[in-house]
Amino acid sequence: MPSLTLNHLKPLRLLKPIPLQNIKLMTTLDLITKEDLALFKSELFSELKKLNLTGTKDISQNRWLRSVQVRELLHISPGTLQSLRIKGTIPFRKIGGIHYYSYADLERLLEKGEKL
Repeated sequence: MPSLTLNHLKPLRLLKPIPLQNIKLMTTLDLITKEDLALFKSELFSELKKLNLTGTKDISQNRWLRSVQVRELLHISPGTLQSLRIKGTIPFRKIGGIHYYSYADLERLLEKGEKL
């Protein structure tokens, strides 16, 4: 078996050279500063306040309820609530892994008198 040496290797040839003027260089960097994060934080909290996600004791005063509150209100288990979500019976919003339910939607659902 013959041994391979560098003389046996053929040089690579480019099919077509790429002109340097066609290469776009990144001239600016997008950096996130502490000021950007502070602005984002304040905007996020203002949006959450608009949703009225406060820890008020009276459930009917909240526009949006968390899963625990809905389960207590409807006297259902976590699995039943998940099943109602999957079926689309109870509309919800998911923010950062937490499910929120509109109190008005739940009222309308209960007023219809349909079986869940």
